[in-house]
Amino acid sequence: MNQTYRIAIWIPLAVGALAAVGTMFIHALPLRATVDFLRYEKKRRRAGRGFWSDFGIVLLVMSSALLAHLVEIALWAVLFVICGEFPVFGTAFYHSAVNFTTLGYGDVVMTPSWRLLGPLEAANGVLMFGVSTAMIFAVIQRLVNVRFADLRDWTSITR
Repeated sequence: MNQTYRIAIWIPLAVGALAAVGTMFIHALPLRATVDFLRYEKKRRRAGRGFWSDFGIVLLVMSSALLAHLVEIALWAVLFVICGEFPVFGTAFYHSAVNFTTLGYGDVVMTPSWRLLGPLEAANGVLMFGVSTAMIFAVIQRLVNVRFADLRDWTSITR
């Protein structure tokens, strides 16, 4: 027997859009901090100085990105509790983490009235992980450019 549900669209879409804007704001904080930190390390001549120095910089950047993701997952979880989907924050956080990372176990499912929040959170998570990846890549690229003068001009590699 196939059941059909009326899936709400407009209210969950508006709520999800607000949550997505919130995660963008949360993610902007470590982005800004990363730029300031990298500028500070370069000014102090610690960026590109050696493996352990660079490792520490990358580790800090990755940790701040991970922390931002956890806060963003928590934001979505709080939203799920406020919407009445989950009575306990722990379950809401687990469900949010599964959505945000696009893991998609499907063992905890929301009601039809709020089900659209799942794919909205997944799309938001993919975008935020993309921003983190770009941020980490940019940091590593800058560290390589500072440390290895022969790699600053990529065209010299093909010659």
